[in-house]
Amino acid sequence: MKSVILSPQACRIVFAVATLLPGSLFATDNTDSRNASMRDKDKVTQPDNSKQNAQHDGERGITAEQQSNAGTDVEITRKIRQALVKDKSLSTYAHNVKIITESGQVVLKGPVRSQQEKQSVEGKAGRIAGLERVRSELEVAPQ
Repeated sequence: MKSVILSPQACRIVFAVATLLPGSLFATDNTDSRNASMRDKDKVTQPDNSKQNAQHDGERGITAEQQSNAGTDVEITRKIRQALVKDKSLSTYAHNVKIITESGQVVLKGPVRSQQEKQSVEGKAGRIAGLERVRSELEVAPQ
């Protein structure tokens, strides 16, 4: 058997490729620890506003899961979200309100920082979807 001497750069390339090969002596499976780390991060960073989402609207509480996938509904939601994010005078709360569109009817949910902000969000949604098609469940968050 003949010995081969590799340059340091070639060694790094061989090692990098070897770690990617399944069953390699160098391969490490960090998937479980990485996934656990991501799950822990999600637990910490994700706000829990489930109670607010489950508030009753007559007989049923509408939640973000009920957003329609119909093209026109998705487009209305997209346009409203773009209008909100484009307005830099709005708070992060207002930028992140829930916009749920189903059969052309829009529901706005979540906290905003002021009554003025609430009216601004409702106005933007009304100009896009039509005032008669927008129902606001926005709440002014205590400061």
